Amino acid sequence: MAYTNIDDPSAYFHTLLWTGNGADNRALTNDANAGNFKPDFVWVKGRNQAEWHNVYDSSRGANKSLYPNSTYQEESLSETFESFDTNGFTVSYNSAYSSVFTNKNSTTYVAWQWKANGGTTVSNTDGSITSTVQANTDAGFSIMTYSGTTGDVHTIGHGLGVTPDVWIVKQKSGNSEFKDWFFWHKDMAASNVVDNRMLFLNTNAAVGTYTGINAVTSSTIRVKSSTTAQNGDTYVAYCFAEKQGYSKFGSYVGNGNDNGPFVYTGFKPAFLIMKRTDSTGNWVMFDTKRDTYNVTKHRLFPNLSNSDNTTRNYIDLLSNGFKMRNTDVDHNASGATIIYMAFAENPFTTSKGVPTTAR
Repeated sequence: MAYTNIDDPSAYFHTLLWTGNGADNRALTNDANAGNFKPDFVWVKGRNQAEWHNVYDSSRGANKSLYPNSTYQEESLSETFESFDTNGFTVSYNSAYSSVFTNKNSTTYVAWQWKANGGTTVSNTDGSITSTVQANTDAGFSIMTYSGTTGDVHTIGHGLGVTPDVWIVKQKSGNSEFKDWFFWHKDMAASNVVDNRMLFLNTNAAVGTYTGINAVTSSTIRVKSSTTAQNGDTYVAYCFAEKQGYSKFGSYVGNGNDNGPFVYTGFKPAFLIMKRTDSTGNWVMFDTKRDTYNVTKHRLFPNLSNSDNTTRNYIDLLSNGFKMRNTDVDHNASGATIIYMAFAENPFTTSKGVPTTAR
């Protein structure tokens, strides 16, 4: 019995830590188990300094940054993220930027990386708006860029061949006001076809309703001119589809107890991002590189520029899921509904029946 089609998740997702040295053109090398890991989507955050989150992808190109904690449009910042490399990426340091760095001297950094299609894109005409897509159907991840147009509701092709469980859309450029990061997750919806509930990655707001922008199918997502497809604006979207033994996108209900709920994923998580939906609450990120043993204490907030928060024991990352270990209102308030995205370090059992071990 095949428990997963992905025996080594490090072929598709990887976390890297480094300490900045203030140099230019510094090549950083990944150490993924699967061998060379050339990323297509890289999310960088300074850990011991209050620096902005930086997101780069190979569809838009190097040195073109977006900021999950901000509504800012895409900025082309020289000497920040120089290139996507065969087994890593190259960064530089430019002191002219007040809070957007990738290699500032003595700053510790983390980068979460996903692999799509090596930067090779295709034109996708599945939707009413043509998109430019690079997709990794094995890992359930695609990057789409597109331009808004006139009219009300539109569809955009994502290239996954299955219905996404999560999608994220951000305005890149345009004459309209700066836009939030629209975030849709299947477990916020009564149905993944007709429900309208959304979150914003850049805020701590509870889930809200935005009519006409979230229907998903095996070929398209739906967007709306006034929010995610405004005429004259350009956008990037990231779509994720769950893959057994590699990724899980679900939800749980908090119990307000240090002996918190256990959430089954079917794998040992390498990375976890979560958000309370029923009320205000920060987005929270954990990974197994910043904490190599339980209980996990390091957490970062996608909607904030804050440095690593280590004030409490927060969570156990286990061989087949995760367990809350405190009463924090962001991820374990009593009766609260929390959605999450999890990516694997190891499947609980490989396709050959080999089990993983706990930390």
